[in-house]
Amino acid sequence: MTLTFDPFVHGVVLVLPLLLAFHGSSEVELDRRWFHVVPLTEHPDSYASQFVDAESAQGKRANVDAFSAGGGRTLSLRLMHRDSPYSPLSTSSDLTPQQRLLGRLDRDMARVQALTQRAEIASEGQARDVQRKVNRTSYENEDRDMTQRGAHGLRGPVYSGFRQGSGEYFVKLGVGTPAREMFMVIDTGSDVMWIQCTPCLDCYEQRDPVFDPTSSSSYRKLSCRSPVCGMLELHGCAGGGDGHCLYQVAYGDGSFTAGEFSVEELTFGMHGGRGRRPRASTTTTVRVAMGCGHDNEGLFTGASGLFGLGGGHLSFPSQVGRRYGGVFSYCLMDRDMEGYSSLEFGAYTARGDSGDDSDRGAAAPRGTIYTPLFRNARMQTFYYVALSGISVGGHLLPIPARAFRMNGGGAGGVIVDSGTSVTRLVEVAYGPLRSAFRAATRDLPFAGGYSLFDTCYDLSRRSTVKLPTMSLHFEGGSEVALPANNYFIPVDATGTFCLAFAGSPGELSIIGNIQQQGFRVTFDTASMRIGFSPNQC
Repeated sequence: MTLTFDPFVHGVVLVLPLLLAFHGSSEVELDRRWFHVVPLTEHPDSYASQFVDAESAQGKRANVDAFSAGGGRTLSLRLMHRDSPYSPLSTSSDLTPQQRLLGRLDRDMARVQALTQRAEIASEGQARDVQRKVNRTSYENEDRDMTQRGAHGLRGPVYSGFRQGSGEYFVKLGVGTPAREMFMVIDTGSDVMWIQCTPCLDCYEQRDPVFDPTSSSSYRKLSCRSPVCGMLELHGCAGGGDGHCLYQVAYGDGSFTAGEFSVEELTFGMHGGRGRRPRASTTTTVRVAMGCGHDNEGLFTGASGLFGLGGGHLSFPSQVGRRYGGVFSYCLMDRDMEGYSSLEFGAYTARGDSGDDSDRGAAAPRGTIYTPLFRNARMQTFYYVALSGISVGGHLLPIPARAFRMNGGGAGGVIVDSGTSVTRLVEVAYGPLRSAFRAATRDLPFAGGYSLFDTCYDLSRRSTVKLPTMSLHFEGGSEVALPANNYFIPVDATGTFCLAFAGSPGELSIIGNIQQQGFRVTFDTASMRIGFSPNQC
């Protein structure tokens, strides 16, 4: 089947051959392979880490042997998708691609509902009184024997909004001394890091053996009087005010984790940031405050715990911020591609496009498109950006200026999230986007909706299609042009493709990782900006 490239006469629409596989000749055939949906105030500046090192019983400070780039420290980690052939956590080998996609979209809807709910609660100033809004489990309303846990004086629930069942990407790291390898879910929508620990009051099934803190020489419980303990939104004391710190984190779907808040060492292997072989057998060890959960319930997908990448004081980026210059980035690849996605802390470590080292030591690669990063005083976890508009086919859409703004109470706004798959827009923005896209594709056979998508097409008899270009515009003039694969995706094996956007269930808009796919997304909290670097995975 010969494919032709025939642009629209207006010059604002790209001709995009979809899903092509070359066979060593000038002719190509439509390939039904999958582009899977990928989940995909000022910074606290390591405030927690100031106390973590000081409160170690042995006074032991972090041993940072990270690779040095441009005079600065860097930490480069491999990420595995749950369905990746590299992942031992994959549970979907017996499912068809369509079944896996539907599962992801179901998890995505639950996650967005939880994130939106948390944002609404925070904007209403009800972070400590939300029982009427969230199906929660807390020490205060359980019928279990309180003395069994030794919990006293817990101060009210915290809701991360992270539905554990939506954990799509995992990082492998070592916990304790000697280090034991474990897989943890990464998430920019959560702050508190934690792992399951013995003895278990109630533990879910995980791939790795449950961590035994008594077997680690570097494990230390934190005192209730510790400033770090006070940073938890929900904390208590075992044995009274002079005892050790207890924590609980409840999630929007009713899942929760509870146990002792502690200081422990995490050890990372040094991997190339772009799916390459490790540079050397170097390891990086850091000491952090994290939860040791003895009661963990919910949909936790086999991981040992959670690796929080949010903007709050207790997330990993915040605790190690000063060591790595307040910069971290990730690049999530198409999950069907060979290799790993990557997560990096510190200066950019990959080589420049020209093959030289000119990018080394910079916060992000050359060509990075920056836009300001904002904080919500009532929701420190989320990373907010000033999205100002969207263009389709080169034309800005008639979206009201208020659509993407955060109001004085902290409601609304736009966040960038690693765990949300499909970008959600408030209705006054999504309506014009959908209408413009449908108008530009009116010659394609419309196929109705599919799951959470409402704009789909039957391309089973097409070898080429004409699609309008699409860009995200940010205040200050920054523009991020999206590749076609980032907004028009296959959803089955028969040739159905859908517009990969959806309406938001609330006032919060979310830039999901289908739109981020193939970009290195850099969170430069030292300079309060976020960068998008195309083709830097």
